Amino acid sequence: MRKKSNNKSFSKSQIIKDILLVFKQNSARKLNYKQISKLLSIKDMGTKIILVEALEDLANENFIKVVSRGSYRYIHKKTTIIGIVKNTNSKGVFVIYDTDKEVFVDKSESKFALRGDEVSVLITPKNKKKLSGSIEEVLKRSKNSFIGRIVKEETFGFFIADDYRIYFDVFLPKKEILGDFKNKKVHVEILQWDSSKKNPVGKIISVLGDANNHDVEMSSILINNGLDTSYPQKILNDVKLLQDKHTEKDLKNRLDLRGKPTFTIDPEDAKDFDDALSFENLKNGNYSIGVHIADVSHYVKEETSLDKESVRRATSIYLVDRVIPMLPEKLSNDLCSLKPNVDRLSFSVLFEINKDAKIINYNITESVIHSDKRFTYSDAQETINSKKGIFFEELILLNNLSKILREKRRKNGSINFEKSEVKFILDEHKNPINVYFKESLETNKLIEEFMLLANKTVAKHLEGKKIPFVYRVHDKPNENKINDLKNIVKTFGYSIESSNSYSLSKSLNQLLSQSQGKAEEQMIETLTIRSMAKAVYTTKNIGHYGLAFDHYSHFTSPIRRYPDLLVHRILKNYIKQEKSIDISSLEKLCKHSSDMEKMASSAERESIKFMQTKYLKNKIGESFSGVISGVTDWGFYVELDKNKCEGLVKISTIKNDYFIYDEKTQSLIGKSSKKRYQLGQKVTIKISNADLEKKQLDFILS
Repeated sequence: MRKKSNNKSFSKSQIIKDILLVFKQNSARKLNYKQISKLLSIKDMGTKIILVEALEDLANENFIKVVSRGSYRYIHKKTTIIGIVKNTNSKGVFVIYDTDKEVFVDKSESKFALRGDEVSVLITPKNKKKLSGSIEEVLKRSKNSFIGRIVKEETFGFFIADDYRIYFDVFLPKKEILGDFKNKKVHVEILQWDSSKKNPVGKIISVLGDANNHDVEMSSILINNGLDTSYPQKILNDVKLLQDKHTEKDLKNRLDLRGKPTFTIDPEDAKDFDDALSFENLKNGNYSIGVHIADVSHYVKEETSLDKESVRRATSIYLVDRVIPMLPEKLSNDLCSLKPNVDRLSFSVLFEINKDAKIINYNITESVIHSDKRFTYSDAQETINSKKGIFFEELILLNNLSKILREKRRKNGSINFEKSEVKFILDEHKNPINVYFKESLETNKLIEEFMLLANKTVAKHLEGKKIPFVYRVHDKPNENKINDLKNIVKTFGYSIESSNSYSLSKSLNQLLSQSQGKAEEQMIETLTIRSMAKAVYTTKNIGHYGLAFDHYSHFTSPIRRYPDLLVHRILKNYIKQEKSIDISSLEKLCKHSSDMEKMASSAERESIKFMQTKYLKNKIGESFSGVISGVTDWGFYVELDKNKCEGLVKISTIKNDYFIYDEKTQSLIGKSSKKRYQLGQKVTIKISNADLEKKQLDFILS
């Protein structure tokens, strides 16, 4: 156990805690500062002055009351809040409540709460701006099992989690550590969260395999994020029973679109084609454009075991080297995939559009289609560029219309994010041998625009019908976050106008455009994205701020997103005049889908971080140029220009000066030299360490 610092008793926050403890133990008495000083054995005059100030603060905060001049009595009340743990570190946990308020809890009072846990906290004042507290109860734990390593002692063992945010070890009884666990990754479940401040007690669920083994690490990432690596055999058996061929009953009441010129455009490595486009010239000079989406709801029926498994997963997961599909592969890659040269059941939005990309009319209907061609994005782009090949005229017209739709969105206030996507080239052993940036082609944007159009149209279709619906909403940015962004970009010579929503979105687009091609481009785009609210699923429509749409949903990817499947069912029930799911159940599914989306995104980021660390592990000692992408009081993060890998330059490695963190300017400033390391600044670094277990890169300045 660490020894307490000798001067801890002289800090105001500690004195406040001690005072409150004295009043609680003497709750019937009135006490003055002399009596409290005596009870706390305080003799130093400087500390007594701090004690007097602390008493005044506690009185102002209504924790104690003045009963006579200089005398106070304890107020018998509890200020308890319910919140969610936002983050943890070696000192304790940070709890968010009332949307944007924060309270710190020392780890000795944390009851082993972790990020995502719902907790009740007894509040105590730290100073006028900051609050501290103690966790009374962990109401709901977000996780109960973890991945890590075992340290064996003679009669017991300790489990140490890979995740550095897990600030405690787990006790394992002797019977749990009888095997050989040297250099092994294990999956441990907590059986008992001991409230007496002892370590939690755990049980080994499984041994995943050797640490640093690629597949073991990828499985660890999934399990650590609460995600599954495989399907139950019963579900796979059920899927085998699904019919490959369509019957007359399947096709009844469907619009037959098999004669329409139809094609798909997808990434080169895609296997699940869940959207297709069709195109025809109409006699009146307009165009008939169909957005056709795989009809997953035909195969995944409500309340079946397959449906329940799809609900539980809620989304497909895309790691660097693999996809964990929401639906078993027979569905995702075969029966539901809109492959070329086979008939497929679909749900279509058919648009009549004029040359100015104005929607004249639309129809939403169940259909059957027959795709004539499978394009990759690069194939389709080459067809447009060369103006030859199958469907080149259709692709050129669709591309021109998509540009008009995109410009209309931009003028309406849609924010234009074009963040680079990092991709890895892997060898036969799944080791990264190169890193590159995925280029966004015109054909990527073509598909994006028509999917956005279909999603928007479907969301607006049921307006005023009083039918519970699934919206994809995006709230306006938090004012404090925008003010922080203003302060940061100001140092680079940019300004942001935020007097109203439209002027803010216009100003953000201008900021993104002006920084394009400059050293700070990536950093500004990242910070702008961080200033945005997170898009979520809900039955309550507030519009989509980032896209500048009043109505928006997700309809176009039911193979990989459960909310899209829900939207298909709701639309079908409306068309057939059948009763749909009740709003309370639908909102729970929305909340669950949003939560699962976050978990999948976290796993994806971790897999990228692991691959980046693996890629640079063989380049220790090499120098790279980069941009400071984040600044903290323990150092600064640098994103490398060449490969977008990010690592930490620890403040302890910067020699010859003492550096102080300036939160306002997001910089570290040398006390003597005034040397500044600031967000967006170009630096040259050397790679000093690459820790695969922690997925962490350490840099030193070169």
